[in-house]
Amino acid sequence: MKNGRITPGSNLAKGPFHFLKIMRASSYVILILLLTWIGQAGCSGPQTGTEKRERFVDSLLGEMTLEEKIGQMTLYTSGWTITGPALDSNYRQYIIDGRCGNIFNAHTVGYNMELQKLAVEESRLGIPLLFGYDVIHGHRTIFPIPLGEASSWEPALAERSAALSAREAAASGLNWTFSPVADLSRDPRWGRIAEGSGEDPLIGARFTEARVTGYQGSDLSDRNTLAACLKHFAVYGAPEAGRDYNTVDLSKRTIREVYMPPYQSAVEAGVATAMASFNEINGQPATSSRYIEDILRQEWGFEGVLVTDYGAIAELVPHGVAADSAHAGELALKAGVDMDMQSGIYMKNTTRMIREGILEEAIIDEAVRRVLRLKYDLGLFEDPYRYLDAEREKEVVHAQELLDHALEAGRRSIVLLKNEPFNGKKLLPVLKQPGSIALIGPMADNEVDIMGSWHAAGDPGIVVTLAEGLKNRFPGSEIKTTEGCGFYGKDRSGFSEAVRLANISDLVILAIGENYVQSGEAASRSDIGLPGVQQQLADAILKTGKPVVTVIFAGRPLTINRIDENLPAVLWAWQPGTRGGDAVADVLSGAYNPSGKLTVTFPRNVGQIPIYYSTKNSGRPFDADNKYTSKYLDVPNEPLYPFGYGLSYSEIRYSNLELNTHEISFTDTLQVSVTVSNEGPYAAEEIVQLYTRDLIGSVTRPVKELKDFTKIKLAAGEKQVVTFFLTADDLRFYDIDMNFIAEPGDFLVMTGPHSADLLSAEFKLEK
Repeated sequence: MKNGRITPGSNLAKGPFHFLKIMRASSYVILILLLTWIGQAGCSGPQTGTEKRERFVDSLLGEMTLEEKIGQMTLYTSGWTITGPALDSNYRQYIIDGRCGNIFNAHTVGYNMELQKLAVEESRLGIPLLFGYDVIHGHRTIFPIPLGEASSWEPALAERSAALSAREAAASGLNWTFSPVADLSRDPRWGRIAEGSGEDPLIGARFTEARVTGYQGSDLSDRNTLAACLKHFAVYGAPEAGRDYNTVDLSKRTIREVYMPPYQSAVEAGVATAMASFNEINGQPATSSRYIEDILRQEWGFEGVLVTDYGAIAELVPHGVAADSAHAGELALKAGVDMDMQSGIYMKNTTRMIREGILEEAIIDEAVRRVLRLKYDLGLFEDPYRYLDAEREKEVVHAQELLDHALEAGRRSIVLLKNEPFNGKKLLPVLKQPGSIALIGPMADNEVDIMGSWHAAGDPGIVVTLAEGLKNRFPGSEIKTTEGCGFYGKDRSGFSEAVRLANISDLVILAIGENYVQSGEAASRSDIGLPGVQQQLADAILKTGKPVVTVIFAGRPLTINRIDENLPAVLWAWQPGTRGGDAVADVLSGAYNPSGKLTVTFPRNVGQIPIYYSTKNSGRPFDADNKYTSKYLDVPNEPLYPFGYGLSYSEIRYSNLELNTHEISFTDTLQVSVTVSNEGPYAAEEIVQLYTRDLIGSVTRPVKELKDFTKIKLAAGEKQVVTFFLTADDLRFYDIDMNFIAEPGDFLVMTGPHSADLLSAEFKLEK
């Protein structure tokens, strides 16, 4: 410490003489630290890293005033103006006074250095700041939206994206990301479906774990990593009517079996922080919910920092569980919420409540310990400026390694939905350069919306648009571009030019979809068709009789029945990020054979929502010849595109499903093999999926559940035998008494290219 403040390189583990040498504090402070060190050093052998950390945290906590403790539990936001970042003058003073220990939405080395110096060099104790930001799918270099990246079915790809995102963000002065989003969703009306991994608990768990591992690496003090944040706990992705922030009302069984696995996987992966969700669940807003203590902390053993979402403590009042803001703060503290994002309620009310005996200071101490431990683990007490290196920022931001990965991730996230012949020949891949291409639609040459929702600090200046990607891939073609229409309103004035260009071109590429604010947070939609008059634009182009390839960019599934019925080739690009234009052009040209498959079901219309593959049979399952069964009068039960669906330019065939036995015990392993053949002319990658069905249970079971998957490469004409292994552990569920067990009985095992096209065989689990 210097003038009572912690300085770079200080560490209690270095011993008392080190501190006597560098400290200029009161003799009382020196004595306390000296006695603490001597007492602990004399009563034990060599200290472990955890013991050193705890000794440091306890000693620092003992020096803090109540107001300084609460400051560590307070998180305020920085703003951004046309000229750059700006911080409220009150917040600057709070930092100096030790009343604000954390800032979010602040990035770039120069700005964060300025703020860190306020904390380290001007506050009494010099405790460094945490800097957090929404690094959701990249920082300055943007990768595909998480839902799109999940379509790769490659958790290792997501881990790599997270690791590179962390490196770039950490080089920009950040040490904490509010990611990954583990929220499972079966309702595409909910805009934040874009930020998760889809509808399935296994997919969600594997991608969440991968992203935590990618962000955090093996050592949080590595300056190329970030502390990850599990969000949003809990069950944020199932709001009634698909409306963001709305009530969630689900059975405990569904919560446990479907929605909890991705959250639990993050905790098991060692996620450093978690964020409470906005919604209520089981009659309690998440910010004051017993789920925090009962499940997150006690059952799963989460020991990290729990932060609110933006202003969420104040929202306990309109939720109807808190009489006023002070009461709201009390409820959040008692629930185990360590850090208050933006509402300022802890700072304004907690001191008084402790002095009046409403709260015990021990609650505060435990929360502050968790915050200080995180800062210690990040290496901030060793060197508060470890993330603030201007030269490193220049080297890392937009590095070629990030740009190369943005292209690879973009290509692997794209899903081919349709590729039917036009005039006797499939339009894709475009192997021969067309003489002329008409690129039509609001996504034709769009450098912002291609980055998707929550692109945060993404730099549009380095984005490769679809127009640019096509020019890179088809340099010999004349490419003419027009928007035709926008994303809003009824303006069709651009249709005539679009039709004209289509008529004089050899190939039309229709680039349509959502802009970046039409999905994501606060972007729920009751009609998830193509926004504006884009469908009418597609109809007008179709009437020209020209060959049309449709590329759709969106943050969610859309209802595109007319596109599917009438247009021969449909490519789903999601919102693919910085190199999105190159990625799409590579797929269109056949330079990359599309391999993505959907991790979320596409409905025919919103009346089918919620719709998902792992449904249960009713007592009157669908029967086309019997009206009095579970079905609609106006639409089929089946979705437009099922979970797991995605085409290749090759022809993939499944055959010879074989089991090594048809009876297993609780200690046996079932071996499931299937032959996968590439009967087409192109090398391909195929995502092989394994499902099971428990035919009779103590409670009803889904008609199919994903249990495993793998991605294989197949040369043209090649066959591979793919083998999966199942045990009784893979067959567990919550029984009638909510015990997580496997029950003996009869099962189906199924495998194939997607959830609606499966080979099946039976086996029995014996007692």
